[in-house]
Amino acid sequence: MHMARLFVLIAALFALAAAPARAQPHPCGADAPCQAGEGEYYLSFPPDWDGTTPLPALLYFHSHRSSGLSGINGQPLARAFSDHGYLIIAPNGELRGGDNIRGWAARPAAGGRRDDLAFTRAVMDDVARIVPLQRDRVLVAGFSSGGSMVWLLACYEGAEFAGYVSVAGALRRPVPGGPCPGGPVRMLHVHGFADTTVPLEGRAIGDWHQGDVFESLSILRETNRCRSQPTEIVSDEDGGCRIWRGCASGRDIEFCLHGGGHSLPSGWAERARRWFENGAGGS
Repeated sequence: MHMARLFVLIAALFALAAAPARAQPHPCGADAPCQAGEGEYYLSFPPDWDGTTPLPALLYFHSHRSSGLSGINGQPLARAFSDHGYLIIAPNGELRGGDNIRGWAARPAAGGRRDDLAFTRAVMDDVARIVPLQRDRVLVAGFSSGGSMVWLLACYEGAEFAGYVSVAGALRRPVPGGPCPGGPVRMLHVHGFADTTVPLEGRAIGDWHQGDVFESLSILRETNRCRSQPTEIVSDEDGGCRIWRGCASGRDIEFCLHGGGHSLPSGWAERARRWFENGAGGS
């Protein structure tokens, strides 16, 4: 009887040793924000992650009046990224004094607002400290003011990330007088033709300007050393895309319009991931 119990114990130990390592609990995540620099962020892990394999990641910037938590709780991001093995990193925008609204200044000279470039660097350093991360496979995406944060990072921190997807944002003014200081990047920009909240031409708000999508694209084409005209134009009943491939920098640009207004179009997250992965081994 004792021998039988011994065999059971040995078998259990072998089974435990052979089992894949499970994700270890972290001090922060989807239930509680992580602290970094002058702010906080949320993490959402892939459901079947083993806790040790380095992860690709989506760094997602929420829209005005939203939060990082609402971003990671969204089903489109979960289906398109978490379910495909990505870590989702969702920082919180700075609280605006007096009204408890979160947002992003998303411009270099923001009149005393938090330096969100420095904050993003602090977030990524903190994530790399607590999670094994594939730093060369991090996609940056965002919507509205979060989309403008994507443009800010692309222009000033370009080489730090593998790709950028902006939905309904733009490079806010003041813009660089020449190419982006951060160098060439891969960019997918998606915008609603009927957007009146962030019009394609941008609009002035108080003492600042949202920026002009066409101006942003022109600066990026100069940075990427692309021809002025697209190499490919694709259209359908809801809009279309203008695509610049074969740029001297090796980085492509894709500008897509849909017929709607200020919104995240259906299927955008899946499309963003496929765009990112399709170009991972090329430009």
